[in-house]
Amino acid sequence: MSRRTSPPSAHDVARVAGVSQAAVSRAFTPGASIAKDTQDKVFRAAKSLGYRPNLLARSLIMGQSGIVGVVYGGNPRNPFFMSVLDALLKRLSRARKHILIFTVEGHATADVHVEDLLKYRVDALLLMATTLSPKLAEQCRDAGIPIIFFNRRPPKKDFASVIENNREGARQIAEHLLQQGYRRPAVVAGLAESSTGRDRESGFIAHLTSQGLPEPEREVGYFQREGALQAARKLLARKPRPDAIYCVNDHMALAAIEVARYEFGLEIGRQVGVAGFDDIEQASWPSFDLTTYSISVESIVDQAAMLLLGTPGHEIPRHSVVDGVFKPRRSTQRV
Repeated sequence: MSRRTSPPSAHDVARVAGVSQAAVSRAFTPGASIAKDTQDKVFRAAKSLGYRPNLLARSLIMGQSGIVGVVYGGNPRNPFFMSVLDALLKRLSRARKHILIFTVEGHATADVHVEDLLKYRVDALLLMATTLSPKLAEQCRDAGIPIIFFNRRPPKKDFASVIENNREGARQIAEHLLQQGYRRPAVVAGLAESSTGRDRESGFIAHLTSQGLPEPEREVGYFQREGALQAARKLLARKPRPDAIYCVNDHMALAAIEVARYEFGLEIGRQVGVAGFDDIEQASWPSFDLTTYSISVESIVDQAAMLLLGTPGHEIPRHSVVDGVFKPRRSTQRV
């Protein structure tokens, strides 16, 4: 008995199933018009032969690869972005889309990885916590590849974006600290390159100064745990010591709580308040009970997915600002 030297083709499936090659193609094309019994016959024949459709060849014919490129430039240990990536993967999988993920090291742009992604003929690009040079952005636009900036303001308004309402969230946190009687709040900032970090910081400071308080003490945590540990130590060692610390994300706020509690022996809330931003899972744990501004991962991912997929029948704003919910907890409960 001779062994087969080449993989089974669509022609082989059509012959075994007793249908046309066009029917085989429709059977494996999501949303194509084909009778259920015909599709079942094709699937049975394909299974018996061990046939799998060539998605790469199909993408060349249809002009779409079914691949969405994602470039992530943030901290890989940040639970918020890990939750976003998980929700995005599930959302796009339901639309039969696949994701290619690249990570950016340091503060570099996404250019090198985007160049690689373009070789895969991706249908769209999502840039998370990173940016792109204007030249390459223009090349993507000329090639008809949509670019969505996720939680970063785009370099030009003609590129789509989905961001959190960072300034409003920061304003609500500042107002809460004032209501609780804190008068010497300090800030642990993120990165100068991050529009998200800048908005969360400026919104907080603007509200404090509008209420007659001086600009708060400031240290930079770089959105990293180690950076936040160092920043909190510097702030709490000052005389007079800040009576509250606002960190521009929860990941840093949890580190600040640990420094205040275990290195300085301070009671969280009464002796020093700590607030964050994002409402990651750990924020609600009893050991932290962190005051924060909560962003629905599902809401922000849905907005991004609609832009990536070009969902028909929806009037999709090119620049979506997703509101969150302020969540006061014991970490700032003084009164």
